[in-house]
Amino acid sequence: MKIAIVGVTGLVGQTMIKVLNDSSLTISELIPVASEKSVGKSVVFRNKAYSVIGMQQAITLQPDIALFSCGGAVSKEWAQEFAKAGITVIDNSSAWRMDNLVPLIVPSVNGHAIKPKCRIIANPNCSTIQMVMALAPLHRAFGVQRLVISTYQSITGTGVKAIQQFENERNGIVGDMVYPHPIDGNVIPHCDQFLENGYTKEEMKLIQETRKILENNTMPITATAVRVPTTGGHSESVNVTFDKPFTIAQIKDVLQKAPAVKVYDNPQANEYPMPIISKDTDTVFVGRLRIDESLSNSLNMWIVADNLRIGAATNAVWIAEYLVENNLL
Repeated sequence: MKIAIVGVTGLVGQTMIKVLNDSSLTISELIPVASEKSVGKSVVFRNKAYSVIGMQQAITLQPDIALFSCGGAVSKEWAQEFAKAGITVIDNSSAWRMDNLVPLIVPSVNGHAIKPKCRIIANPNCSTIQMVMALAPLHRAFGVQRLVISTYQSITGTGVKAIQQFENERNGIVGDMVYPHPIDGNVIPHCDQFLENGYTKEEMKLIQETRKILENNTMPITATAVRVPTTGGHSESVNVTFDKPFTIAQIKDVLQKAPAVKVYDNPQANEYPMPIISKDTDTVFVGRLRIDESLSNSLNMWIVADNLRIGAATNAVWIAEYLVENNLL
């Protein structure tokens, strides 16, 4: 099997190399792809060096799967070109997520939505992935009626330039600003662009993508997305109202059986999910589980995961593994 990584020099592209290295996929060749300014650079995969190439050359090499992490504009321009050549694209941008003809996939939640020889598959937003991995099994058990989501998102979700701004501020260096305000020692209630309804694009992604993945287009959801000065892992406070009554013991039992989900919930011992424990793992940590005493059948939960791995690279590789395991290529 030949696998291309499009956008290989970015944060997510580099993380994809790490995740693929530990994957169960049998890979005969890695095809690293990036913009023209990066062509000729070298990347190492499983102790072998590969030269970065451009888009058109990558298509001629006919990879079986292309993992895209190159931004929405590039995905809109090139994903269909790869697909026309018979290459299956797993796209990490927002370009195709809400397209009715493109499945939006977290394999353990809705892998069934992938049809054989589907050539473009969308990888959800990082915050959405970790949340639905915890919510989907609870939805099956108790029926989600309403969601109130507040996210606390790492600067790594913005990319290398955000990390540079953060480090510059830490070191007293005046440099380029990715955010409209300082981020070190600050929290900014502003992820992505503001829309006419007062929400940001990031907040609307959480709402719309969750509905699509959980297959309920009218599910009441509201969201607030906040950028925080951490360099690994997104955190989420999720208040969920269910159709059915529940106990905390039942909630924990369901979550403990969910793939790649770990209940980490012992406040008396100061054990609860934090970005520092999720970094570089492929686990969704869930804790601070408690009944919302203000509303019937309602739960508060705190969900944390590494946004570059589970929230991007790892889920994309999981999709690739699912395609191979189920003969869907």
